[in-house]
Amino acid sequence: MGDYIKWYERYFYRDNIFRGVVLSLTLLLIVFFSCIGLVWMIEYALSGIWSTLLLGVIASTTIANKMLYDCVKDIVTHPSHIKYLVSRDTESLSPSDINKATIETYAENLSDGVIAPLFYLAIFGLAGAFIYKAINTLDSMIGYRNSRYEKFGKFAARLDDVANLIPSRFTALLISLLMFSRKALLGCWRYGRGYDSPNAGYPIAAMALAIDVKLGGDTSYFSQIKHKPFLGDGKANIGVNDIGKALSFRFRLDMLVVLFASMYLL
Repeated sequence: MGDYIKWYERYFYRDNIFRGVVLSLTLLLIVFFSCIGLVWMIEYALSGIWSTLLLGVIASTTIANKMLYDCVKDIVTHPSHIKYLVSRDTESLSPSDINKATIETYAENLSDGVIAPLFYLAIFGLAGAFIYKAINTLDSMIGYRNSRYEKFGKFAARLDDVANLIPSRFTALLISLLMFSRKALLGCWRYGRGYDSPNAGYPIAAMALAIDVKLGGDTSYFSQIKHKPFLGDGKANIGVNDIGKALSFRFRLDMLVVLFASMYLL
């Protein structure tokens, strides 16, 4: 997906919305027909449980739970690696800011990398999961509000907003329930709807309230300060141990994913 986006941008980029729409729609069509063809070939070549298992293995590649966990945990021992994990400017971040950015990206990407693919897999099958990943990849590569992508990436960014509308809120609910936080369950909606992103604020707010820290606030992107509201009412000085608290519900989330996958396959 990323290679196709780079190829299209290299040869067909123009600073207008239409070129971005063409990129998005052609990628989605390629992914859709590739998935349909793949499912047909597997079901034709294999029967019963074997085709189901193989399709399950392929579908699991859309779920980035372990990779996300490992990348976030790596920041504990290698704080400088935060530059590979977030799009904000990282050169002048304090240790607390690094820890805050780590927790924010973990909460947000639980929706993008885990819950949303499962959601679309359950509703639309393999094609749904991979189409969602295509939308998410488009947004991560061209969905920026800067001089190059303001128009070219506008359609991709809006498409990602729509695709994450339900999964982001469901992720906030899961964080609250799996971390046994009544405060997060009741407060994430109030904080989340005031955030600059229509979706990211909900899981971030739920995580902030669940581990009792204050996330959000002004952040620098491409050397420009972006003013954001604070999410949560906990401590502002965030330590490495708070990253551990955020990661602590991973086992419960894994069990939920396994349970869901078992029910889906049955």
